[in-house]
Amino acid sequence: MSQTAQLIDTLKRILRERKITYADVATHLKLSEANVKRMFSKRHFTLNRLEEVCALANADLGYLMARMHESSMIIAELTLEAEKELIDNVKLLMMAQLLINRWELTDIVTTYTFDEHEVTRLLAKLDRLGIIELLPGNRVRNLVSRDFKWIHNGPVHKYFEQHVAREFFNCKFNPKSGELLVFMAGMLTRQSNSHMQSSMRRLAREFDELCKEDGKLPVSETYGSGLVLALRPWELSVFTEYRRVPNDKKF
Repeated sequence: MSQTAQLIDTLKRILRERKITYADVATHLKLSEANVKRMFSKRHFTLNRLEEVCALANADLGYLMARMHESSMIIAELTLEAEKELIDNVKLLMMAQLLINRWELTDIVTTYTFDEHEVTRLLAKLDRLGIIELLPGNRVRNLVSRDFKWIHNGPVHKYFEQHVAREFFNCKFNPKSGELLVFMAGMLTRQSNSHMQSSMRRLAREFDELCKEDGKLPVSETYGSGLVLALRPWELSVFTEYRRVPNDKKF
């Protein structure tokens, strides 16, 4: 597929994400909907038209190119050996996580205590692990997709799990401070459980989209934010303790 075709397909994907229809584009461009459909099907856009549609989607050409680049990435998971190497060096793990979250290198070294030689060594290791491509002048090309996941129950997953359990929930969860905790319990069928899982995945995608949007802003205007979504067939231990007979029902 040519780069032009990839670019237009990426634009279509952004419009779908933001629920912008061909009719909306037609109104914005003062064209007929049929003409707009033809432009997209033939992938025939002038630069001015492309910029106008990007503006409608509250994006720009730089963002469009970045999204196109991300969609061409294929690295969605590291090897077990690579994750073990990250765990053995906390600063290497920090650098990897920040770059995966699309931090600029200048913001990383301004915010955290990485000296120049250390940065070079860490970037070289991340390049060897396949997380980034290190370019001249310590410029970085991210090689992981937005769907990147740490290995389930792997070294990094367990590391974060331990810290989430101890640190994340050590909080009063005051909504005025940007904090919120919602806990609910009830009885669900397998079908309702599946429905809730789908809803949670949609919310996770929305969180990711907002992260990508806000990633275009200066670091001084954004806040590191954690979102935990969890669902499991579960009963509080005190309820289990007072059951007349053990609950052997399996999901």
